[in-house]
Amino acid sequence: MFKKIFPPIEKAIEMEPEELAPFVLRHLKKIGKINRGNYTLRGQEELRQYSGEHLEKFQRKLMEAFVWLERELFVAPLPDELGEWRFITEKGERILEEEDFSAYTRDSLLSSETLNPILVRKVKPLFIRGDYDTAIFQAFKIVEAKVRERGGYSNNDYGVDLMRKAFHPENGKLRNEKAVKAEREAMSHLFAGVIGLFKNPSSHRIIENIAPEDAADLIRFASFLLRTIEN
Repeated sequence: MFKKIFPPIEKAIEMEPEELAPFVLRHLKKIGKINRGNYTLRGQEELRQYSGEHLEKFQRKLMEAFVWLERELFVAPLPDELGEWRFITEKGERILEEEDFSAYTRDSLLSSETLNPILVRKVKPLFIRGDYDTAIFQAFKIVEAKVRERGGYSNNDYGVDLMRKAFHPENGKLRNEKAVKAEREAMSHLFAGVIGLFKNPSSHRIIENIAPEDAADLIRFASFLLRTIEN
């Protein structure tokens, strides 16, 4: 049953709790009586066959997803039962009917392996939840913060003005002295442009109808900019 419901084990062990939770909920629906022991007892042959050498890590992931389901009230303690028995709530039943595994689809658009670690921690969870506007804003806010940090600027320096100052082709602290003047000017335009276009608008208003593919591209671009700053 694990192989029929869950993604490949290599993918499952890399998923965040909210990403793995829909699969856990569907599995709980299939097996009927719900108990944390379903995932903590190593004697279950099917669990061991599915997870293989990743058994311990997968069990930890399952428990994180289980606790997330409890926190979101998709499962709750079963009345008149002792121990860890749970039932799927009405909210959980509704999500089972509507679940399209969109979180799993979004995860495939934005691989953690290609992202700066800080974006994985602070931006990807927003993206997985479908909060693209906030994810994009947060990604470029991190870029801005990194420029401020590496250039030794104060909190009073921010936005487009900070980018122009940091990457000024003649005296910017983050300018590439080995590049020709035209390239230094282009770098200044690049950083000022992305902050003005992608970070500043989101700080003033809600931007709707952002395609997940576009959001993923922008977050990857923010990761590239962070790597550029570090280099």
